[in-house]
Amino acid sequence: MSAQIHDNAAWSQATPTVSVLIPFLRDDPQELLRQLESEAPALSGAVELILLDDGTADADLTTRLQATIDALHLPARLITLATNEGRARGRNRLTTAARGEAYLFLDSDMRPDTAAFLQNWLRLVTDSAPAVAFGGFSLDQAPTDARFAVHRALSGASECLPASQRTLTPEKYVYTSNLLVRRDVFTAEAFDPGFSGWGWEDVEWAMRVSRRFPVVHIDNPATHMGLDTVEDLARKFDQGAGNFARVVALHPAIVQTYPSYKAARALKRLPALPLARRLMKQAALTTALPIKARAFALRLYRAAVYADAV
Repeated sequence: MSAQIHDNAAWSQATPTVSVLIPFLRDDPQELLRQLESEAPALSGAVELILLDDGTADADLTTRLQATIDALHLPARLITLATNEGRARGRNRLTTAARGEAYLFLDSDMRPDTAAFLQNWLRLVTDSAPAVAFGGFSLDQAPTDARFAVHRALSGASECLPASQRTLTPEKYVYTSNLLVRRDVFTAEAFDPGFSGWGWEDVEWAMRVSRRFPVVHIDNPATHMGLDTVEDLARKFDQGAGNFARVVALHPAIVQTYPSYKAARALKRLPALPLARRLMKQAALTTALPIKARAFALRLYRAAVYADAV
């Protein structure tokens, strides 16, 4: 697939240690770029930024981003695709442009929680060069609108965990939104391009990688700003069912230990599963119910959707 490539002035002379890889689709990563740029004086060209517009097809956005990148002191490249490649293929493509010895996968809707975010990652690579390291999620800067309250509850309970807790099951808590991977490790294990649409490609990758390389967890979190409404989350769960089925087929022994798999197996036995699914979704959408009850209903809905895959 043809790609439009735009480099800033700092790109050609840089010899980076860490390559920050930022894919996006119908999103504007300029605020993230501004935050990362604030660390430029402390990094001395050791960190580069590579962005991939995975088919947004917005010429005005491309023009604005090119201007923003040109003004950065951090070495930066923008790759613009005319059509969408998907999450796995897009991230694989980003690594082919990277020059660092480690890749930091960072989603465009993430916001670093400290002023030394990139410096912390660079220090880790310089000091110990881990095979794989996850920095963690938070909701510190995330919107507090009522329409995102259910997503906040879900994320806070299952994703925003300290490194000490994530380390207990290291392969389970690996997300490409704040993930460091050493170059040779990614060469050995890239993302599976068989995944399409939303979800599970990073979890499946972690299952493969954890068999061959240690996965470490640190507390260098970033906020996930892109919270969704219940309707949008339900739509993503619908889209992710096929990917979940692929993970089950590839890694049955691991997936069978997951609560989501066990719940899906239990719900599969319901004689009126399609009706139950509709009722679960309706409960999650009902604003009169307590947030915890709505979040529980949405988790049940996800399991009921995945029941078709188990």
